[in-house]
Amino acid sequence: MNGDITLLTLFLLGFFGGGHCVGMCGGLSSAFALQLPPHINRFWLIVLLNAGRISSYVLIGVLVGLLGQIGISLDQTRWLQNGLFVAANVLLLLLGLYLAGLSSWAVRVESLGKPVWKRLNPLLNRLLPIRSVPACFGAGMLWGWLPCGLVYSASLYALGSGSAGRGGLYMLAFALGTLPNLLAMGWFAAQLKNVLQQKPLRLAAGLLVAAWAVWQLAVFFRAV
Repeated sequence: MNGDITLLTLFLLGFFGGGHCVGMCGGLSSAFALQLPPHINRFWLIVLLNAGRISSYVLIGVLVGLLGQIGISLDQTRWLQNGLFVAANVLLLLLGLYLAGLSSWAVRVESLGKPVWKRLNPLLNRLLPIRSVPACFGAGMLWGWLPCGLVYSASLYALGSGSAGRGGLYMLAFALGTLPNLLAMGWFAAQLKNVLQQKPLRLAAGLLVAAWAVWQLAVFFRAV
């Protein structure tokens, strides 16, 4: 995989997946923002929430990248990385069609993470309502494990990287792409939701993500 292209792909996936982020995380982000204690600066707490979320994404990238590294070191052939690259882009294609409102297949993938979230959700509830800076960061870290097809697609790229460091970097690129939308959700939840849920915008963003996945698959199979 071309590292620079992959980083750009993951950043754009996070950014253009804003409509999905609003649906999945918008309510949670708004709830966090409404529960923030008034005696602590609101802006920095919203930033801290997202810093916790990004930290979890990077941790996921490091863990799955390490798994890929172990697998590839045990078998020096390229079939594992190639298979993961194809799987990541197929999932990316499905997510693009889902964002565009043309298919619901990607939603089924998100159910895979429900058992993990069921265990973590009680821990999150203990931190709410947020009353301190550490609780704010902790809530953000738990938020990062919310089942999400976009995160799963990015994680497949990280797994296929075959490196713990590169896997963390890939998830960081994805996380930075999601950041503008989710920071804005903390401040302008209702307004931003209305904009990102507009059908023409979702259609354009979804088709762009799907087209990018198709292009990467076409380039890959042409080179094989």
